[in-house]
Amino acid sequence: METATTATASSNVAKAAETLRAVFLPFPSTSHTIRVVDTARVFAMYGVDITIITTPGNAKIFQSSIDHDAARGRPIRTHLISFPEVLGLPQGLETFSAHTPPHLVNLVAQGVSLLQEPIKQLFRELNPDFIVSDMFFTWSADAAAELGIPRLVYLGGSFIAMSARLSVEQFSPHTKVESDSEPFLLPGLPHELKMTRLQLPIHAREHNDFTDIMKAVKESEMKSYGSLFNSFSEFEGAYEEHYKKTTGTKSWGVGPVSLWVNQDESDKGVRGSASEEREPEGWLTWLDSKTEDSVLYVSFGSMTKLSTSQLVEIAHALDDFGHGFIWVVGKFEENGENEGENGFLKEFENRVVAENRGYLIRGWAPQLLILEHPAIGGVVTHCGWNTTLESVIAGLPMATMPLFAEQFYNEKLLVDVLGVGVSIGVKKWRNWNVVGDEIVKRENIVKAISLLMGGGEEALEMRRRVRELSDAAKKTIQPGGSSYNKVKGLFDELKALKLQKLNHK
Repeated sequence: METATTATASSNVAKAAETLRAVFLPFPSTSHTIRVVDTARVFAMYGVDITIITTPGNAKIFQSSIDHDAARGRPIRTHLISFPEVLGLPQGLETFSAHTPPHLVNLVAQGVSLLQEPIKQLFRELNPDFIVSDMFFTWSADAAAELGIPRLVYLGGSFIAMSARLSVEQFSPHTKVESDSEPFLLPGLPHELKMTRLQLPIHAREHNDFTDIMKAVKESEMKSYGSLFNSFSEFEGAYEEHYKKTTGTKSWGVGPVSLWVNQDESDKGVRGSASEEREPEGWLTWLDSKTEDSVLYVSFGSMTKLSTSQLVEIAHALDDFGHGFIWVVGKFEENGENEGENGFLKEFENRVVAENRGYLIRGWAPQLLILEHPAIGGVVTHCGWNTTLESVIAGLPMATMPLFAEQFYNEKLLVDVLGVGVSIGVKKWRNWNVVGDEIVKRENIVKAISLLMGGGEEALEMRRRVRELSDAAKKTIQPGGSSYNKVKGLFDELKALKLQKLNHK
C-alpha cells in the first residue's frame, strides 16, 4: 500500500519531470546558427529552460534576439566560451562566412575542434535533460550518451536534400551515365527528380575529406535520440515521411521556426546580425515609394562569394529587366579582375540609385522585414534553406540560382515538386568558399526573372501556390497545427524520459 510519504515523493518527481532543461549547441556559421537558435527560442516559448553554448564572435549573430526573449521572461540565456587561440588565426575570427579568408578556413575549423573538451565539461556542469546540437558536432552524440541523456541532432537543410543524399549514396545513379551533363533519375524518391553529375556536391561524386565528415554526421545521427529539421508537413511532408521510413530514425519537422519566434518588428529587425553590421533604414523609405509586387529582391546568403564577372552579369540582367530591385550585393571586391568590369559595377550602382530604380545593400540585410513588404513581388535566391523558407512564409515565388551545399536539391523541391520557382539554369555545384568558374549569363537571368515577375498564367499560378504554402506555414505553428503538435509531442516524450530516469534514481 502506498504511504503518504511515498505519494508525496512520487508527486514531487512528477513535478520535477515537467520542467525540462536543455543545452543548444549551434555551429559557427550564420545560416546554421540562425535556425538552431530560433529553435531554442521556440522551445523557451513553451517553458523549456535553455542555455545556448557559443563563443563571443558567434554570439554577435543572435544575442539581440536572446536579450529580447529574456526581457519577455522566457527562460533562455547564452553561455559564452572563449574561442581557442590558434597560431595564425586573427583574434575575433570565430565563424565561417563569405568573409572568412579561404586560407584561414582550416584554422577556424581547428579552433572549433578544440572546443570539444571545454563544452563537454560544460555539459556536465549544466546537467541538462537533453542536448540539441548542430550536425557537425558529431562528438556530442557520445557526450550525451555518457551523461545518459537524449541528444537531438539538428540536420541542416531540408528533408528532400537528406533524402536525395541517401538516394545517391544507396543507388549511385551518377555512375551510370556517360557524361557529367547527362541527366539521371534519383531513385526511390516520392517524385521523379533528375540531376546531373555536375550538380552533385563534389564529396558525393568522389571521396574527399568532406565525404568522411558527412559519414560521421550520419553515424552520429544513428546514435542520437532523433533529428530536428526546420521544415513543416505542408511544405515537404512526403519527404519527411520518406526520410523517416528510409532511415528508421525519429525526426521532427519543427518549422518554420523563424515565423514562430520573429513575429515582432523588433525581432525581425535584429535577427542574424551584429549591431555594427546593420543597414541604415533607407531601404524602407525606398520600398514605401514602390507599388505592390513590383520589386525584385536579390540575395545569395551569408556564405556566398561571386566573381566580379558574375556580378556584372547579374547587374546587366537587372538593367535589362527594367523594374525595381533590392540587391544584397555585399562589397564589390577589387580583386585584380578586369578593371572595366569593376568600373561598370560602380557606374551601374550610381546610375540605378540616381534613377531611383534600384537599392543596393552592402552589409547585412533585414531580410524578414524586406520580404514581408508589400512592394516585394519575387526573390532571386541561391536556395539556401533559411531564405527558401522565409520567402515561402512571405508568399513570394523564387528564381533559383543554387551554388553549393544542398541547394541544388532544394531547387528541385521549389521548381519540380511544388511549382513555386523557376530555374535560372545553373549547371555546376561548387564549394562555398570559392567563386567557381561557371558564369550564369544575363539572358538566362532575365528570362527567369521576367517570367517570375510577369503577369502570365505560369507566374500567377506560382503566386497562388506559394501563397497557399504561406497560409499553411502560419497555421502549422498555431495550436492544433502540424508543427505545433510535433513540438508538443516531442516535449511529452522528453518529459516521459526524464520521469523514467528520476523514478529509476
